[in-house]
Amino acid sequence: MSANILVLPGSLRLASHNRKLAAEATRMLALSDAVVTRLDLADYPLPLYDGDHEQEVGIPENAVLLAHRIAVQDGLLLVSPEYNHSMPAVLKNAIDWASRVRKVQGRPVQPFKGLVVGLASASTGRFGGTRGLEALRIVMRALGAEVITQQCSVADAANGFDENGRLSDDAARTSLESLIDKLLDTSRSLSRRG
Repeated sequence: MSANILVLPGSLRLASHNRKLAAEATRMLALSDAVVTRLDLADYPLPLYDGDHEQEVGIPENAVLLAHRIAVQDGLLLVSPEYNHSMPAVLKNAIDWASRVRKVQGRPVQPFKGLVVGLASASTGRFGGTRGLEALRIVMRALGAEVITQQCSVADAANGFDENGRLSDDAARTSLESLIDKLLDTSRSLSRRG
């Protein structure tokens, strides 16, 4: 059975190494039998999450749309930069809003519950964004996602991609391929589509 996989870069910056890594992962996933979708958080602008705002105005339509896109997936690949040993605010905000959605088209939904999540990062630093992935891992598990242990961190990302945006480092490419294989296998076996 094929799996529905969503690739979500956690950076809005167009020249981001993480957007390049997400594009490379999307390309690799497209070679499989998976149904692959790549989202851009810029297409889902959201106000800063505030419980008072939610009670007064309700959940923004973009949060509902994002939650719906996530809810129909078997797997999610989050490709995120590390900001101050954590995840970027734009990604955390999107996760917070999507997690508040309880119904889509009149049906109950828990967008992250049972979702298989893979984590990847790229950084110019020597740790490759791994500390930010740990913060993401905690949040995803708290929301009921099945976060796979394997992850991909590309260090020295400034030199890690060729002129076509492909990973030029063999070890990084092998790490990403291995992560994708595990994400696909686990997503197929734990499919949320019954």
